[in-house]
Amino acid sequence: MDRAAQMTAFVRSVDTGGFSAAARELGLTPSALSKLVTRLEDRLDARLLQRTTRRLQLTPEGEAFYLRARRILAEMDDAEAEVLSAGTRPQGLLRLHCGSAFGMHQLAPAIPLFLERHPGVELDITISDQAPAAMPEGIDLAIRIGALDESSMVARRICNLERVICAAPSYLAKYGTPRTPDDLQRHNCLWITALPVLRRWPFDTNDGIRVVHIDGNVVANNAETVLQLTMAGVGITRLADVIVGDALRRGELVPILTEWHHVEPVPLYATYPSGRHLSPKLRAMVDFLVEQFGNAPWRRRPTLTG
Repeated sequence: MDRAAQMTAFVRSVDTGGFSAAARELGLTPSALSKLVTRLEDRLDARLLQRTTRRLQLTPEGEAFYLRARRILAEMDDAEAEVLSAGTRPQGLLRLHCGSAFGMHQLAPAIPLFLERHPGVELDITISDQAPAAMPEGIDLAIRIGALDESSMVARRICNLERVICAAPSYLAKYGTPRTPDDLQRHNCLWITALPVLRRWPFDTNDGIRVVHIDGNVVANNAETVLQLTMAGVGITRLADVIVGDALRRGELVPILTEWHHVEPVPLYATYPSGRHLSPKLRAMVDFLVEQFGNAPWRRRPTLTG
């Protein structure tokens, strides 16, 4: 019994939205493909799809099986590709997960160069500031910021990020520039609600590190919104240099409290499941990320290390 054929028929039917499209892709007739899915359901003794005249809809059992089956098929493709195309050009679909700060400001502008170098690779990129507790289902590579504790992942460090306290010149002209950490209590400060720790700003003092709990009248759940609000003169923020670097270079933001701010290097990693081999397409992307961003090109001050 060809389990792989049944699984492929099921997954491609879901991906394409129907038996007809999947059948054309796989070189089968719709009736032959439908029989493969039916045999799969019979073997599992479970209904995986609700069939209507207009579309296919996953049942709860089908949803769970789809996620696992999609990953299994991807691993089978990678295993075959590793053997059959060792030393050849990377190819196939690569699924990435990335936060908005790095994804929008650094990864997206670099993607055309990656695709130019590796025309056989297709990319499916998910941008989200909701960091997953573990590697998301169906994701080949996740770009993660901060400490990692998942033993099931392999991680390669790309570089270190550094957070910068900054504000727009318009805000400082209107409300003044804070000279000490205590001055922040009289200023409007912005932070990312998805990361409550970023509301606690550390400063170096003669007595050690002092943490200031900041406050303000606007918060947001992602870094991009906080950046835009800060550039509009709404308040002061503390964001990673990967997102504010360009604005600092253009003079749209100004670093403040640099003599006080306790710089905390934050590692940026390329991660992937430890159970998977490093396929040519995955290796190409990891190497590309380190090559392009290993020296933190967004840095405004060349004295900062990465």
